[in-house]
Amino acid sequence: MNKTASSKQHKMKTKTFKQEIEFSATPAELYDLIMDQKKHAAFTGAKAKITNRKGGTFDVWDGYITGKNIELVKNKKIMQAWHASDMPEGHISIVTFEFIPLSPKKTLLKFTHANVPVDLSANYESGWYESYWEPMKKYLKG
Repeated sequence: MNKTASSKQHKMKTKTFKQEIEFSATPAELYDLIMDQKKHAAFTGAKAKITNRKGGTFDVWDGYITGKNIELVKNKKIMQAWHASDMPEGHISIVTFEFIPLSPKKTLLKFTHANVPVDLSANYESGWYESYWEPMKKYLKG
């Protein structure tokens, strides 16, 4: 990365936020909703192309979100480099999904979104509920 690109990146104020959501589902079911492109498309109602392996790329929400899988631990953890089309060009944030089993059919999702441009963070914080957690719960109910 050249000096001008890195100094630009540092000037932008960013924020990290965390969310914890309980689902009536197994860690495997939740993992698949995020990583299986057919299931992802089914609960979001938007096109999803997901390469389900470390280093694999994804393009979800009809191209609004693109990125790369940094770390995948089947049914336990997903870490992704994430770019949304309303972020500054080239800006990457990091999302982490951790699936903690609470009982046979209950899972706690510990979610972290790091390096989010401050001016977009409130939008994204509510957006995860509106665009992911609520539709996932609805989809799981059948």
